[in-house]
Amino acid sequence: MGEKFKRMIKKDISITILACFIIGIMLFLAISLGGKMYNVRNFSSMAFQVSEFAVLSLGMSLAMMLGGIDLSIIANANLSGIIAGYVMCGKLFNTGNMSPAVVIFLAVLAALTCAALLGALNGVMIAKFSAPPMVATLGTMTFYNGIGMAITGGQGIVGFPDMFLKFGSGAVFQIPYVVIVLFFVAIILMFVMEKTTFGRKLYIMGENHTAARFSAIKNERLIIITYTIVGLLAGIASLMIVSRVNSAKVGYGDTYLLQAILVAVLGGVSPSGGKGKIFGVLLAVFSTQMLSSAFTQWQFSPYSKKLVWGAMLVIIMLINLLVDKKMQTVTAAAPAKKGAAAQS
Repeated sequence: MGEKFKRMIKKDISITILACFIIGIMLFLAISLGGKMYNVRNFSSMAFQVSEFAVLSLGMSLAMMLGGIDLSIIANANLSGIIAGYVMCGKLFNTGNMSPAVVIFLAVLAALTCAALLGALNGVMIAKFSAPPMVATLGTMTFYNGIGMAITGGQGIVGFPDMFLKFGSGAVFQIPYVVIVLFFVAIILMFVMEKTTFGRKLYIMGENHTAARFSAIKNERLIIITYTIVGLLAGIASLMIVSRVNSAKVGYGDTYLLQAILVAVLGGVSPSGGKGKIFGVLLAVFSTQMLSSAFTQWQFSPYSKKLVWGAMLVIIMLINLLVDKKMQTVTAAAPAKKGAAAQS
């Protein structure tokens, strides 16, 4: 039983570290802020904001589990939101004779299709042209932002149907609609990553691309599908953002990019790929949202927030690297100890 427990701890060491981190944060915030942090109004406000960030973080995590990264995910979300805004405002085609429900359906379809195609473009560049993920997505980030800026002139798009705005601000049984969407997205991703062949192949390829190719895994196809899913998640997040702020514009959620990478690493996703759990990412989202709310309470400037997020990212990466190195040392030493015991 003791050995089984040790193996379980080793397997989920990142989740264990994260759980301790969250407990420490909650205790610290309880002492420093007390009722200002732990009240119904604050939790309700966090619930509306955390969903869009969580969906973006899940998308970033998938790319990193594959051994890549998607620096264009925020630019993708903004451009998809702009497309949805143009459809709802009738700037792409005449929607005057359509009911609000039909217009919203077309806008959602346009946003998700656009986001998936933009994600697929990233996948094609990485898979077919062997572009490094960081370079490819950095380029598309600039490209997508440029398209959004060119078609809007830097101006915000406003004037959406009330039915659509309720998605970002409404709730059922005091549970925000966006949280319900996040719940279903997380459940689907957990099932895909844990119970399907696609999820197992993604982990294998993330750990070793060469071994994946010799395992009859179609690497190029897997990369394109994964980045298409990442793009689709960006599209879902874009609808959450646009419906919450009642506007579509280039530049929304720029601070989410660094935080999404931070959350992925904090949640146990290895930057080199092949490791990470959706549940761990969700726990990391919760902890960082708690800290973000505390920063607001303490009236931190945006520059101070970036300093804290950057410092946290460096510290957490170092901790994970040290833990992984220690685990590898222990694993390598185990056979040698067994051999010495057998000889004696």
